Amino acid sequence: MKITFLGTGTSTGNPEIGCSCEVCTSRDPRDWRLRASVLVEVAGKRLLIDCGPDFRYQMLRAKCVHLDAVLLTHEHYDHVGGLDDLRPFSREKDVAIYTEANVVEAIKTRMPYVFRAHKYPGVPNLVLHTVGLAPFEAAGVPIQPIRVMHAKLPILGFRIGDFAYLTDLKYLPEEEFAKLEGLEVLVVDALRRGTHLSHEGLEEALVLIARIRPKEAYLTHMSHRIGLHAQIDKQLPPHVHYAYDGLTLTLPEPLF
Repeated sequence: MKITFLGTGTSTGNPEIGCSCEVCTSRDPRDWRLRASVLVEVAGKRLLIDCGPDFRYQMLRAKCVHLDAVLLTHEHYDHVGGLDDLRPFSREKDVAIYTEANVVEAIKTRMPYVFRAHKYPGVPNLVLHTVGLAPFEAAGVPIQPIRVMHAKLPILGFRIGDFAYLTDLKYLPEEEFAKLEGLEVLVVDALRRGTHLSHEGLEEALVLIARIRPKEAYLTHMSHRIGLHAQIDKQLPPHVHYAYDGLTLTLPEPLF
């Protein structure tokens, strides 16, 4: 099982337009963060989690020319703004997208031209599958949805085997913790140092990681306010790491 961090930045990305702070002017590529997304390669399939406005470049950079399914956490633009760029992936077959009902409706509202009876030639061929909190399969791969609260907005995280991805997290409902036991790798939101209305800050993320107790944890969806990667990564517990764009992880293949 292989995990590729396609993007690890917040909605504005790093560098942020118009900012000249030490992070935004850093020459360390680990401080250059596209919008958050991961590619999961498991059981011979490629699953994309979130498809933001940097999707096209992320696919070119990763040399990815095939996807088997897309999982969407929620409808905010930094997580769905690249859906139109799925066009090349849908030339041979439809692209299956799995997400909650409110996200399905948001996509149809924003991209009505994709779902008309008489489509303009060349639009992406997308098939929207509505899911909830019950386990489901995407391209034959078992997926366990996790309820995540993004302030007052309920969104989804996903567990695939012993890997879990929880972005845009402010808190987890108590009943969701049982779904996260025995993880090899946990990826969680850590927007910045200090608190934020709808995202975990670094300190909150570390408390959550300590409770879930994965073997390894990686932080994502970070803004320039998190600090320089080279400095802050050294301050974390040994099993916690700042993710960066292009980072790949290899996990044991799940026994589905």
